[in-house]
Amino acid sequence: MTHPLRIGSVTLTVHDLGSVGDFYERELGLHRLSGDGESRTLGVDGTPLLNLRRDVQTRRSSPREAGLFHTAFLLPSRGDLARWVNQASQHGLRLQGASDHIVSEALYLADPEGNGIEIYVDRPAETWQWDNGTVKMATDRLDFANLMPEAGSFVWKAAPTGTTVGHVHLQVGELKPAEEFYAGALGFDVTCHYPGATFYSSGGYHHHLASNIWNSRGATARADVATGLTELELIASGDKAGLAGKAFADPWGTRFVVRS
Repeated sequence: MTHPLRIGSVTLTVHDLGSVGDFYERELGLHRLSGDGESRTLGVDGTPLLNLRRDVQTRRSSPREAGLFHTAFLLPSRGDLARWVNQASQHGLRLQGASDHIVSEALYLADPEGNGIEIYVDRPAETWQWDNGTVKMATDRLDFANLMPEAGSFVWKAAPTGTTVGHVHLQVGELKPAEEFYAGALGFDVTCHYPGATFYSSGGYHHHLASNIWNSRGATARADVATGLTELELIASGDKAGLAGKAFADPWGTRFVVRS
């Protein structure tokens, strides 16, 4: 499946670089690719997925404002997800949710500074249910009894080869101007309208981006720098290659950079 636009890496501003960075390395198994006392880049197979920038002076973002809802790390297989669940249980991680979305199976948590995280695996694309460009999604209870035998005798050691940022879910103030920006300016396809949320894709995926107003209805543009999402990288190819080298900001100040 070819995606003319897909997620590259996510950049977060944090107060405690050591605590947050160590969390992603220890609990998600991301590899440290580079870093110093002010920044750290984490990824898999040498590919950056998460950039952390330290700024102790910036204010702490509010869960009610526009910005990041979660960064969603896509694992290659159900076995990988089951093995991660085993590790999360052993480490006593507090999960915030566990859902079957029909197109995927997902678990939710937050890093030490409250940045949302999704760990998920896709169901086979041929099982996704489409109707005139709209994909069927839901939020059902994850069937752990069916998932966990997939772990087999293997244990989680690190994020496996092939792990990517599959999608990013954003908080916005209103859905209509969000759609005008993500579908209009950036050129994503709308794949699902869900209560309080809209999902966007490029190249037939269920979604690369999502926007919701569940916590942030009425949020205004951010007037200053805060912790949380600082920049979102998109990778462009094919008929979207002309966007490479450009930068955009959505109506709430969330910054996008496009690279080839």
